[in-house]
Amino acid sequence: MDIESCFFSALFHSGATRLYSRFLSLLLFLFSLFSASPVSAEPLLCGIDRLEASGFHELSGMKVGLITNVAGVTRKAEPDYAVMLQGGVRLKFIMAPEHGFSADIEAGKSVGGSVVHDTLPVFSLYGNSKKPDIKHLKSIDILLFDLQDIGSRCYTYISTMNNAMQACEEAGIPFMVLDRPNPIIPFLRYGFMLAPGYESFVGAVDIPFIHSMTVGEIATRLKEQKYKRLDLRVITMSGYNRRLFADEYPGFRFISPSPNIRSVDSAIVYPATVFLEATTVSEGRGTDAPFMQLGAPFINGRELAGSLKQYKLPGVLFDAVVFKPASGKFKGERCEGVKLSITDRKTFIPFKTGAAILLALQHLYPEKTALQKGNIFFDRLAGTPLFREMICKQVPLDDIMEESRRQIEQFSRITPVKLLYQ
Repeated sequence: MDIESCFFSALFHSGATRLYSRFLSLLLFLFSLFSASPVSAEPLLCGIDRLEASGFHELSGMKVGLITNVAGVTRKAEPDYAVMLQGGVRLKFIMAPEHGFSADIEAGKSVGGSVVHDTLPVFSLYGNSKKPDIKHLKSIDILLFDLQDIGSRCYTYISTMNNAMQACEEAGIPFMVLDRPNPIIPFLRYGFMLAPGYESFVGAVDIPFIHSMTVGEIATRLKEQKYKRLDLRVITMSGYNRRLFADEYPGFRFISPSPNIRSVDSAIVYPATVFLEATTVSEGRGTDAPFMQLGAPFINGRELAGSLKQYKLPGVLFDAVVFKPASGKFKGERCEGVKLSITDRKTFIPFKTGAAILLALQHLYPEKTALQKGNIFFDRLAGTPLFREMICKQVPLDDIMEESRRQIEQFSRITPVKLLYQ
């Protein structure tokens, strides 16, 4: 009797159910192997890990400055500055971006200086000046950058890097980027490009709003376009895969780089809801789900949820919610709105979701969103007034996305992006 006959014969005898169950389990196991998310063939090592592994050979004999905050840690969760000091690096000072070295100061608030490790000074890059002081740079031989970006142009750590590169070129010292994962890099590039005259600290680099690059790749692009005399050095990652979100790497620790980006999930939703910062609608600051929910006293949560569901947006659900912010907009006031739940990262389109949210809010509450008033902050976040104008005119969502695609295609055609990773 052949194998096939034996198998089907067994199904009609005692134990057939167990045999069939085992056979089914095997099929499901094999299916899971082929359908699972891609995994990196080697452990992820960030720039700081590779620098440490080299014994900090690249910094031998140099006086060093470091731009970082508490999210700048090694694979073993040790602070970057601490392993440098332990490794004999002549670290002279730290410089901290918006939110401060401890990454606990709210957005937009000025940051002062401090001290870590008893004697190591921390100079602010978000106080009286957002650019490294040349006199500080003249006291070192190289400036390092080790900040965790989150993949959206308006997140100001990219702007801090841009300012630092300019300052290093002026001071005549090298600039070294210790590369880190873009936590949302699997997303396609979307959003509008910077229009002339709309550059700002929330949009200093002419890249797509969702840029799909690492800080090392952005630095390489900036050198080619703006800082040709700068000695740029990028310590690349190993084991990096552009198809993976940051929390899909075994052992990788995503530490909050700012008070309201508390997980990769919040980084994923951020480019969909950050535009609300420039409206009269709360983006969830002061709640347990910043950027994951939105609302205002004038909103009817069920009405808004129903309006958004009509767009049939992929990978996301909207549920009516009520909250009272402990800080920020509408502090202590009852707000109705919606909470976002990501059901499928692979199909979720953050910019499309953000545009739909704005269209729905403007349609339901046209006199209360503050979008009709020539909102310069919104235009700087978007990089152009065109996005706001399209929202106010209730341009169809598909047309907004088509304009975004057109701008991204033009960007890619005119200035092809050179990637450091496949």
